[in-house]
Amino acid sequence: MFCYQCEETINNTGCTTAGACGKKGDVANLQDLLIYLMKGISVCNIEARKQGKNSEEADKFIMENLFATITNANFDKQYFLDKIQEAIKLREKIKESISIDSQHDSVSWQSDNEQEILEKAEKIGILSTENEDIRSLRWLLTYGIKGMAAYSHHAYVLGVKDEEIFKFMQEGLAGTTKELSVDELVSLVMKCGEIGVKTMALLDKANTSAYGNPEPTSVNLGVRDNPSILISGHDLKDMEELLEQTEGTGVDVYTHGEMLPANAYPAFKKYSHFVGNYGNAWWKQKEEFEKFNGPILLTTNCLVPPRDSYKDRVYMTGVVGFEGLKHIPDRKDGNAKDFLEIITHAKNCPAPEKLEEGEITIGFAHNATLSVADKIVEAVKTGKIKRFVVMAGCDGRHNEREYYTEFARALPNDTVILTAGCAKYRYNKLDLGDIEGIPRLIDAGQCNDSYSLVVIAQKLAEVFGVGINELPVSYNIAWYEQKAVLVLLSLLSLGVKNIMLGPKLPAFVSPNVLNVLVEKFNIQPNSTVEEDLPTLKAVA
Repeated sequence: MFCYQCEETINNTGCTTAGACGKKGDVANLQDLLIYLMKGISVCNIEARKQGKNSEEADKFIMENLFATITNANFDKQYFLDKIQEAIKLREKIKESISIDSQHDSVSWQSDNEQEILEKAEKIGILSTENEDIRSLRWLLTYGIKGMAAYSHHAYVLGVKDEEIFKFMQEGLAGTTKELSVDELVSLVMKCGEIGVKTMALLDKANTSAYGNPEPTSVNLGVRDNPSILISGHDLKDMEELLEQTEGTGVDVYTHGEMLPANAYPAFKKYSHFVGNYGNAWWKQKEEFEKFNGPILLTTNCLVPPRDSYKDRVYMTGVVGFEGLKHIPDRKDGNAKDFLEIITHAKNCPAPEKLEEGEITIGFAHNATLSVADKIVEAVKTGKIKRFVVMAGCDGRHNEREYYTEFARALPNDTVILTAGCAKYRYNKLDLGDIEGIPRLIDAGQCNDSYSLVVIAQKLAEVFGVGINELPVSYNIAWYEQKAVLVLLSLLSLGVKNIMLGPKLPAFVSPNVLNVLVEKFNIQPNSTVEEDLPTLKAVA
């Protein structure tokens, strides 16, 4: 295997025997082969579109299974063996209805022999592209498209989709099968960012249309003395259906990790058994899941291979997979998922052990923040707010990420943090206070809600009559996996410059590609709090 798609990749070079995430080598290879076959499906479906024969089955398959290959989503070898066979059948079905002259191996290779599949999977991975810069750009593009697939999937389950997004995902994947120049690949990468903005806007529309605009909300961090279910991940449709099915059962529901923002949606506040948030970011789940006592539902990526002591309490749904864990099937014929098994399980479990108490305030997506835009503008004009610092993105388990806690603490009192994603768990429980009633920590929500931070910045630029890079806004972004890659590309497509990225620069960005990003956008790695504060102009 060779995998370098996440920030924790070994020695910031690549995982070669097993993933830092816990993924086994054969699973990593099978994921590579599934992606390879989805490139072949893309080549075929692009031609089918031209001939008026687009396969929506292909659109959905590619979106869903790119999502399954994201870090910490699916560790199940059999899942990928099955999907490889489905991919071959789907590709051949499309080919039967069109004429296609592509000679690329991803369009023709097939086998139903497991040994042949495993051998093929070892040959078509990342390192099969010899030129370092071409390899870097192909996988930067692929990882951005993975993030796009995740976000579009969340919208899709809410009945919202966009043909342009499906079309680009396939054009991008197909582009990695061609002998494109560096400039041509850079152009595709930038288009990925452009479509990324569109994707996050689509998901924002899907979420708010279904559940209302998030509202500033104080979220309980304590526990009650009832049997409970903990729901983690990002999928709000799963959240809705779980709350509906647990109502009146005596079972409480708590959010964990990236599901925290669900507490701010009006549609979920009517449920009296929706208690609040339990725990912190994804990487602490081994300790926190142990103490929760009840069953846990993983709806999307962020699964850490579980301990045997609580393994029987972990349920998965959607694209999440892990050998030996229970999986709740997808919806059929427009019906809701059936959560009866996990609810019954919860009734026989003790109440959660208390981790902490108190409250945190969330719910400052663009609608809520812009509703007080006049107060924010006035605070800027009068000098009470000197600077905004965007500290969005992902959290991770390494001690070096304590940097973000110390950075937040060190910011002067006239600075406001704009955040989204699980990176906020490094500082969202600090007592940072407010400025004239405006919280010094404005939490927009999940990682996909980074779109809200873009909307807020664009509105401020409009009000002050300046370009987005002339605003008193700095960017100190933490990344971990592929959705964060799409967020970064989206910011670049909007022309945002001077982004500080950490805690390490991506291993998949070659020195020459990095030089392009530095020259065009002045991307730079973070270093120490003392050095970075003046660099970001956060100190007057």
